[in-house]
Amino acid sequence: MTPQPPIGLSAIETQPLHEQVYERLRLALMAGQIEPGRKLTSRKLARELGTSDMPVRSALLRLQALRALDQLANGSMILPAMTRDRFADLMSTRLVCEPAATRLAVAGMTRAHLLRLRQIAVALTAAAEDQDIDAYLRANHDFKFGIYAACGSPSLLFLIETLWLQVGPFLRQFGGQFDNDLRGILALDYHDEIVKRLEDNDGEAAADLLARDIREGFAFLMENGSFEEGANPAR
Repeated sequence: MTPQPPIGLSAIETQPLHEQVYERLRLALMAGQIEPGRKLTSRKLARELGTSDMPVRSALLRLQALRALDQLANGSMILPAMTRDRFADLMSTRLVCEPAATRLAVAGMTRAHLLRLRQIAVALTAAAEDQDIDAYLRANHDFKFGIYAACGSPSLLFLIETLWLQVGPFLRQFGGQFDNDLRGILALDYHDEIVKRLEDNDGEAAADLLARDIREGFAFLMENGSFEEGANPAR
């Protein structure tokens, strides 16, 4: 009997559970979903995620190795305290890496990429007008990584992700500023202008605007944010 040719279906992608858990927690940190000082235990997270303890413990240890979490004496994890010096160091490094990724990303931008970025920029404005800090931070993450993912440099993207793991939770502090009116953050928002420059294939101008976005947010939080003093909690 002559074997029948394949139908042409693509293979179903599978991802180990521990990788799914890690990705979920990684994105939650980078998008500011978890606030600084929050204690995390594998048991509680496993219950929330509907998994066993083992993949959660594995994910937490990986995040600790990336300096996104500190381990307490009782074995639970905590988001490290954000001091002024640590925040300044992280943001200064962002100002090196993220504009560089933006310049490189122009060559990898497709019409679909640009359309998606335009949609996210609209969502950012809507989230601010709706006073929804969670939606704003998620969209801010999606917008910027929508650019960086096209940079063509896995090592640069990894460095940026590592920075965001540490600084992302602290960005929640924007939610309590502007006299409790999140619309004030739009004065520090250059997403629409960045998309326009990317559409014009002007990577240098887009990178300059993105650096301005980071720099002005950095200055605002240095003046208005609430920082911890001294060292992080003992491990």
